[in-house]
Order: sequence, then C-alpha cells, then structure tokens
Amino acid sequence: MTHFPLLAVLLPFLAAFAGLLLPRRPRPRVRAAWIAVVPTAASAVLALALAWAPGFAYLQGAAPGEPVGHGYGVIVTGGIPISLTLQAGDLSAIMGVLVTFVALAVQVYSVGYLHDDPRYPSYSAFVSLFTSAMLLVVYAGDLLVLYVGWEIMGLCSYLLIGHWWEDRGNSRAAVKAFLVTRLGDVGFLFGIFVLGFAAGSFRIADVLAAVPRMSTGTLVAATMLLLAGVAGKSAQVPLHTWLPDAMAGPTPISALIHAATMVAAGIFIVARLFPAFQASGPTLDVLAVVAALGMLGAALAALAQDDLKRVLAYSTISQLAYMAGGLAAGSDRAAIFHLVTHGAFKALLFLCAGVVIHHVGANFMSRMGGLRRQLPVTFAAMTVGFAALMGIPPASGFFSKDAVLLAMERASAGGGLTDAAALLLYGCALATVAVTGAYAARAWLRTFFGEARVVAALPEPPPGTAHVVDVREAPRSMLVPVALLAVPALLLGFAGGAHLDLAVASVSVALAVLGAGVVYAFWRSDPVADPARLLGPLRGPCERAFSVDALYAAVFARPVLALARFVVRTDDVVVDGAVRGSGGAARGLSGVLRFAQNGNVQLYVSGVLAGILLIAVGAVVFA
Repeated sequence: MTHFPLLAVLLPFLAAFAGLLLPRRPRPRVRAAWIAVVPTAASAVLALALAWAPGFAYLQGAAPGEPVGHGYGVIVTGGIPISLTLQAGDLSAIMGVLVTFVALAVQVYSVGYLHDDPRYPSYSAFVSLFTSAMLLVVYAGDLLVLYVGWEIMGLCSYLLIGHWWEDRGNSRAAVKAFLVTRLGDVGFLFGIFVLGFAAGSFRIADVLAAVPRMSTGTLVAATMLLLAGVAGKSAQVPLHTWLPDAMAGPTPISALIHAATMVAAGIFIVARLFPAFQASGPTLDVLAVVAALGMLGAALAALAQDDLKRVLAYSTISQLAYMAGGLAAGSDRAAIFHLVTHGAFKALLFLCAGVVIHHVGANFMSRMGGLRRQLPVTFAAMTVGFAALMGIPPASGFFSKDAVLLAMERASAGGGLTDAAALLLYGCALATVAVTGAYAARAWLRTFFGEARVVAALPEPPPGTAHVVDVREAPRSMLVPVALLAVPALLLGFAGGAHLDLAVASVSVALAVLGAGVVYAFWRSDPVADPARLLGPLRGPCERAFSVDALYAAVFARPVLALARFVVRTDDVVVDGAVRGSGGAARGLSGVLRFAQNGNVQLYVSGVLAGILLIAVGAVVFA
C-alpha cells in the first residue's frame, strides 16, 4: 500500500499520455473513452483503499495517524534538496477520494456529452492530466513537488476552458483564467520559498515541525504570500473574477473545476499548512474579511443571474468563501468537511445543469420552465443538489454547513480572530445562508416549474395519429453519474455529522427556508416574472457582480493596453524608424556613388588628375 499514492497519480498521467498519442483512425472516440475511464476508475479504487479508515476518522475529528507513502529519492539543487515523496495522510486520503470519484463521474459523463465532438480524445486526455496534477498536489510530501502539480493544473484549466476555442469568448475566458491564477501563483511560489528557507527544508512535515521556531514576521509574510495563490486558485476576493467566465468551457469541466480540482486546491493547501496559518493572526483576519465579502457578495450575484451555469459559478465562489471562513475561524476539519460535501453536491448540480442545457439547447433560465415532467430523473437529482446547497436536512450540506457556522460562532465568542473580523464573518455567514436559500429556490423554480417553454418532440406524426412527446433525457452515460452522485450528495453528511449543534442548525435551516419562502412568494404571485425583482434597485449591480470586472478593466486592463499601444508605436516610429532611416541614408549615398561610376573614361581621368593635384597642394601646404 505504500506505493498506492504513486500509482494513483501515475495512472491518469499515463492515460493522458496515451490519449494525446492516440492515432486519428476510425472510432478514436471509443478507444479514447476506455483509455480515460479505466485508469481513472483504478485510481479511484486506490484512493478509496488509502482513505477507507483514516479519511472518515479525519472527518469525525479523530487524531491524525501515520501517513502511508514512500520516498523516491532526492533532487540535489545545490541548496535545499527536493524530496520526491508521495504519501497519503488523513487529509490527503479523503481529498484523494473526492478528486478521483468526481473525475471518474466527469469522464463517464463526457462520453455522452461530447459524443459528436471530434476533439474528444484530446479533451479526455487533458481531463486525465488535470486529475493527475490535482492528485500530485494532494499526495505530495514536498512543497516544490506540490507546486509542480499546482502549475500543471493551471495549464490544464486553460486548455479545457478554451476547448471550443473557435468562439472568441471561450478563448478569452481561458486566457483570463490563466492570467488571474498565474498572478496569484507568483505570491504562492515566494511563500513556499519563505517557508522552505525558514525551515531549512521543503518537506511539508519538516516545515510544520519548524513552525514553532519561526518568527511571527516570517510566518505572516509566508502565509500572506501563500494566500495570494489560494485566492487565485480558489476564486477568493479579489481574484475571483475568472471563475464565472470559466463557464465558457464544457459543462463537465465546470463540474471538475468547481467540485474537485483547482478551486478545491487552495482550500486544501490552507488546511494542509494550517499550523502555519494558525500562528499568523493577521493572516487569519485578512482571510476572514475576504471570506465575508466573498460569501455574501457572490450569493447576491447568483440571485440575479439568468444563466444557470453562472448561478452555480457564483454559488461556488460563495461556498468556497464559507470554507475559507471556517479556516479563518480556526476549524480546518469543518472547512474540509464542507469541501467534501460541496464537491459531491456541486458536481451533481453541474452535471444536472449539463443535462438541462443539453435538453433545452440554452443556458438561460428564461428559456426553461416546466422541465420536471420532461426530465424526471434530473429533476429528482437536482432537487437533492439544491437541498444540499441550501443546507436542508438530511442532505449532506446541512451537516457540513452547520459545522462551519458553529466554528464561526465560537470564533466570534472569543476565538483566534479579532472581534471585528469575527463578527463580520459570522454576520455575513448568516446573511448568506438566507440568500443561498433564495437563489437556490429561484433556480429550482425557474428551471423545473411554471410554464413549459421547451417541448422536446418526435418528428411530426402522420395525419390522424397522436403527437407523442419524447420525454427521454440524456444518454445513459450522462444519467448514471448523475444518479450515483445524488447518493453522496444526500447521505455524505452523516459521515462527519457526529457533532451536530441543534441551536446553530435550527437557525441555519430557518434562514434558508426564509430565503426560499420569500422567493416562492414572489414567484407564486407572478410565475412568468423573475423573482430576482425582489432585489429592487440592487438587481442591476448584483447582475453585474458589482462591476468588479469593469473596475479591473478601468484600473488595470485599459492602462496596460494603452501602455502596450505606446510601446508598439514607439517601436514602430523610433526603433523601426531608425532602421528605415539608416536604410534610406545608405540608398542615398549609393546614389551619389553610382553617379560617379557612370562609365565615362574622361570623367575617371579627370578625377584621378584632380586627386593628384589635391595631394600635391596638400603636400606643399603642410611642408
């Protein structure tokens, strides 16, 4: 079992390698599907074997056990060596299960979703590489090895978000995701350097053991720098703007990014290095403020969106901020518990959204409605997902959200945060519970209830026969992952819900029901109108997500573009002008010389005599 972490990382990597080399012969999609699905399934079995006991024990709050893994040598750098160690501790074990099972569901679902896509082989290969990179982050025992997987994930997200690159909007979204996350990664790399040099080692175990010996300034500097990378990958304020635009990619990729990779990586890193963050009070205060703003602002933005995938995207930003708030409040276990349950129900919601969009042919809820009869399986599964998102018992999100809220309540009652940061965090968290209930109920009602705007029908029947409506949903390869994900989305909370606080849970459920009830009342009064009108004058700012993108465009993008145009103009006028001027001068001089070389012998003799005369005169004068 000591080599299971290596095998879990290696199998999807080999699948990616084989998929990219797949020859373009007849039926490449079938072979690509087998190459993608089978190694991912094997990796999921290995991850489950590693996590069977320690993973659930971690969620229940048991003391950490010894990690399972193996070292594969050391890279000598001339300074601090890099340890090639892969291991699965309690936290890594449970994260490995989340990553592999969501990736497996995405791979199976994609077989039907991209059935007619000629680039499916490369797509499935990049998904396998994405999975391998995230597993490398999860199982790495050295910070620099972890960073390798961290960067490969960024590349894969760029390639997969821009899968349909022919559409300029898709390619721009991919570039935006790449640039924003790279901006945060600069700080992340320097944070690794600070911790590594302070500890004298990049091995994570050595770094955590050296935390008590590090100065407060070193820890604050390192964790603040790491927080920049976390904000980029996990879409925390202010580096969250790439995530809604990433919806331009295929829906299965949205599920993978939002549930198990990329965004989960940042939260995992803070939990993995939690002793360092716990010793850095100012960093926790910053994280609390960032989480408070992100959770409530993103929830309000989700309440005003018409695009179903963007509703789920802003929901992800809000829920990630919940997890960050749990970390800031001092409970890494509560944050990871919510990360795991969120991975299950958010993957379910995105895959269900893919079925709906596949059926309707559009992302917009204004073109949906009445789909519960046409898509009964998807309706039932998405109902479970929305219940988990709202925190309605017995769905998984009820237990994990209660654990996070309990940690925030205790932090506001005298935890490690300053009083102002703790109160802001807890107040925004309670408000977000109500807004989450509101936007989840709105999306549920507008998608599945009200007037049916889409009727999927068979070809026009012969005269005199009844018109038969085709209520078939998506292909079985899409419905099976949806049905299977509904089980953990509903029941996973019981794995870590042993410490349920009835008072906090009651308040949470009451607020969620209140938010949903207000939306239902607005919808019931006018099922055609959008319940987002309850926002009143705030609807416009919420729909634009408070114009953060416009602010960035004004403060950063347009000045940079203006500077780029100035550089191009300078290069064209000054640099290229000098080159063109030297060429013109050479051509002018050559014209003068060409005039002297005209083939007239008398002119040549006259020139020679004139030269001799000048030399003689010069010799007399200077003598």
